[in-house]
Amino acid sequence: MATYCKTINSPIGFLKLVSDEQRLKSILFVNDGNDNSPVLPEILGKATLQINEYFEGLRFRFDLDLEIEGSKFQWKVWKLIKLVGYGKTRKYGEIAREIHSRNFSRAVGMANARNPLPIIIPCHRILGNNGKLTGYSGGLEKKKWLLVHEQKYSGNSLFI
Repeated sequence: MATYCKTINSPIGFLKLVSDEQRLKSILFVNDGNDNSPVLPEILGKATLQINEYFEGLRFRFDLDLEIEGSKFQWKVWKLIKLVGYGKTRKYGEIAREIHSRNFSRAVGMANARNPLPIIIPCHRILGNNGKLTGYSGGLEKKKWLLVHEQKYSGNSLFI
C-alpha cells in the first residue's frame, strides 16, 4: 500500500504527517517542510485540519482513522495514554499500575518514547514518577509548550 507525506508548520515546529490512503500512521518532528507527496489522500487533509484546530485551542480530542504498529504491551500503554484528558497529566508509574505491571515504569516510558503519533496519542501528558518533565521525542521544550498550551485552554493547573 502506498505511503503519503504532508509536512505542516506548527507552533512547535514542522510536523511530518505520514499516512496510507485511509489512515494516519505517524507524526514526526522534522527540520523543514519540504517533504510532501504530490497527491494527498483525504486523511492528511483531515489530520491537518484537526491538528491546526488543536493548536488554535479549538480541539481537545482527535477523531482520525489511525494505523499504529507496535507490540501488545505498547498498544496497552498507548490505549491508556490516549485516555488521559486534555490539560491533565499522569505519571509513568500510574500507567504501569493500570496495566498490572507495577514495576514496569521504565517499560511504560520506553513504549511512550516509541509512540508513532505524538499529540494524537498525547504522550506529552505523561510525567516522570517524581512529577517532572522527562523524555519527549520532540524534546522537553516542545513537551512543556504542549502542556502549557493545554493548561491555557483547559483551565487546569499542571504545576510544570
